[in-house]
Amino acid sequence: MDRKIEKSRWNSKRLMTIGGIAGIILLIAASLIFTSGKSKLNVDTERLTISEVTKGPFREDILVNGVVLPITTIYLDALEGGRVEQRYVEDGANMKKDQPILRLSNTDLELSLASQENQVYAAQTQIQISRNNAQQNTIGKLNQMADVDNAFKEAERVYKLNDQLYKQKAIGLQEFKQAQNAYDYQVRRRNLTIQILKQDTALVRQQDAQTREQYAQMKKTLDLMRKKVADLVVRAPVDGQLTALDAEVGQNKNKGERLGQIDVLSGYKVRVDIDEHYITRIFNGLMGDFDIDDKTYQLKITKVFTQVTNGHFQVDMQFVGQVPKTIRRGQTLQIRLALGDETQAILLPKGGFYQQTGGNWIFKVSNDGKTAYRVDIQLNRQSPDYYEVLQGLKPGDRVITSSYDTYGDIQELVLKK
Repeated sequence: MDRKIEKSRWNSKRLMTIGGIAGIILLIAASLIFTSGKSKLNVDTERLTISEVTKGPFREDILVNGVVLPITTIYLDALEGGRVEQRYVEDGANMKKDQPILRLSNTDLELSLASQENQVYAAQTQIQISRNNAQQNTIGKLNQMADVDNAFKEAERVYKLNDQLYKQKAIGLQEFKQAQNAYDYQVRRRNLTIQILKQDTALVRQQDAQTREQYAQMKKTLDLMRKKVADLVVRAPVDGQLTALDAEVGQNKNKGERLGQIDVLSGYKVRVDIDEHYITRIFNGLMGDFDIDDKTYQLKITKVFTQVTNGHFQVDMQFVGQVPKTIRRGQTLQIRLALGDETQAILLPKGGFYQQTGGNWIFKVSNDGKTAYRVDIQLNRQSPDYYEVLQGLKPGDRVITSSYDTYGDIQELVLKK
């Protein structure tokens, strides 16, 4: 008899399908198992920088660059405009006070001076003529006064004589009255002449005072004009070094235009550029220092310029104590500017790790020195060499401070020697 053959439920195709699914499940499980642990990376310790966390004095510093400048600079501006006719010295020359630097010419100014001089000379001549006329007039009035006074005395003598004769009945009333009238007339005439002479004298004095005042004003104007012409010769206002001279023969300079500057060489200051991020923490009196010729020198902020340009503002610093003998104008100094007082803190040396971690974590070396693992940290202030550690590390810990560029998301480093 024919027998019905039943198909097997576990054929090769079905077994292969189940095996594939199981393999995929095993791969996923293995991946989960392996990735749930820490990813590791073998690294050569010779390519690492391992630093020790310490505790010690800490001062929050920032590194800034400063340029050495003379402590005093006086700018030379053209007090009067004109054409450059002659240069007496060259840029960089050491000058003495009032030593000529250059000469300008200004025809209009020189003509104005000549005209003013002519006016003063004419006024002087007119004043002399007026004085002579007043003097002659006064002499005439004095002569007139002398005549009047003489006539008065003669009339007074006749009147007194006739008065006695009349009382003695030696002359008649008519003759006495004539003498009396003549005397009264001379009294009135003399009083009038005295009054006129007084008024004339007061008028002459007033006119003379006005004339003197007008002449003095004209003379003052002339002196001012002469000074303006004299200012065409530009002179050094103080002893110092001439720098930035910008004037060539034949060049026209306008009034008020900058010609150069005189640097007073009695001392130096340092003009420092600082990032605007620190503008609220910078004030007069902050200290800084720099190293030169194996010695450290102190500086102090004396002036803050709060205007921000291209993300920076400027301060002036002056030397405290000794000044380097080798320092020169225009020299650039790298200055450690202190933003606070010195305190005790946990110190982490600076390194390239910060660019990848932002200071939020770091690789800490294990006690046996065979591995390094990630730990979270909290940093605060910084100096040119250190970060101040608030949390995550303690003195004696060893950490990797070199760059983490090639580590990616690695959780643990296996240190190979």
